[in-house]
Amino acid sequence: MTTIGSPLFPNATRVMLLGSGELGKEVIIALQRLGVETIAVDRYENSPGQQVAHHARTITMSDPAQLKALIEAERPDIVVPEIEAIATQALVELEAAGVARVIPTARAARLTMDREGIRRLASETLGLPTSPYAFCDSLQAMQDAIDAGIGYPCVVKPVMSSSGKGQSKVDGPGQVREAWDYAMAGGRVSHGRVIVEGFIDFDYEITLLTVRARGADGEIQTHFCDPIGHLQSAGDYIESWQPHPMSSVALQEARRIAKAVTDDLGGQGVFGVELFVKHDKVWFSEVSPRPHDTGLVTMASQWQSEFELHARAILGLPVSTALRSPGASAVIYGGVDAQGIAYDSVAEALSVPQTDLRLFGKPESYVHRRMGVAVAYGDTVADARQRAKAAAACVKPRRA
Repeated sequence: MTTIGSPLFPNATRVMLLGSGELGKEVIIALQRLGVETIAVDRYENSPGQQVAHHARTITMSDPAQLKALIEAERPDIVVPEIEAIATQALVELEAAGVARVIPTARAARLTMDREGIRRLASETLGLPTSPYAFCDSLQAMQDAIDAGIGYPCVVKPVMSSSGKGQSKVDGPGQVREAWDYAMAGGRVSHGRVIVEGFIDFDYEITLLTVRARGADGEIQTHFCDPIGHLQSAGDYIESWQPHPMSSVALQEARRIAKAVTDDLGGQGVFGVELFVKHDKVWFSEVSPRPHDTGLVTMASQWQSEFELHARAILGLPVSTALRSPGASAVIYGGVDAQGIAYDSVAEALSVPQTDLRLFGKPESYVHRRMGVAVAYGDTVADARQRAKAAAACVKPRRA
């Protein structure tokens, strides 16, 4: 039996989110609907999640001393990492000392905080199919790896980044230095290390949201959402839709790979497993032990969104990954570099049938910063995509 206390009372169930952007904000809202007291932590003040949480804290989460001091002072029941740039060794130590439970586990947070840990786990420990790859800590090492067998085209990514930042495709020798410099500038933390991957000529890529939650018998069970397709630009998602069609063979293999990775990582919650697919063949790409940006579509397409699933799973509550209808999401970019921007034509956007908006409330806009999203549902994925894009195109961010 799961017992939840009352917020702001001594018996409260207290959950701390490390990272409180748009995804964290939705997790906080889902937790609050279940009576949980929330603590939103971020590197800057007035982040989206901090605006709705019971408590807001601003620290450098990659600083182990700051992170440890905050958790020891707040004593949350559960700590939920929502970004990569966290001093995960501090989480390992705090979890081992019984100070707080980390979602999904401190080990999972440490392994997935950068691409090296999770890629080596998937490929070298679990033997799952991946693209050929090498980790490099200098421009020369990257060039050597490409020349030694990775070849062209290839993809270069910082070992630690989010939403495709710092990622580029390299088609020939003339682009190698540019890709290295772009990766160094785009990493979440200055790490000086990249992964260079051989390019897979895939038909499409999907996010397979995989949920580890307790069943009625108290045992952990694995649940899968319908596959999510997405469109990217410069490594950043701009549209997503659900369900993405797959052959039964490919879907079975995708679920096998996702279960193998998440079983090893353990714990409870939502995992965003990214996979490449060509015909019936599937390759593992990445996994995030938290809701995924492409999963914003689930706010329109599923009875329980990925955020509700995450909240329920970490609290030990029942989950359902049932699809409500085909759905889609389309990103709204800031379009300007400014603070405290305004949004015009919101009414026009919401006049598009079967749509909704999420304006994240980020205090500062950049031209290519994701400031909101339109979600839509329809009889078909094509219908939902058209509606989501139409609604997103109506919204006009501007300087206030």
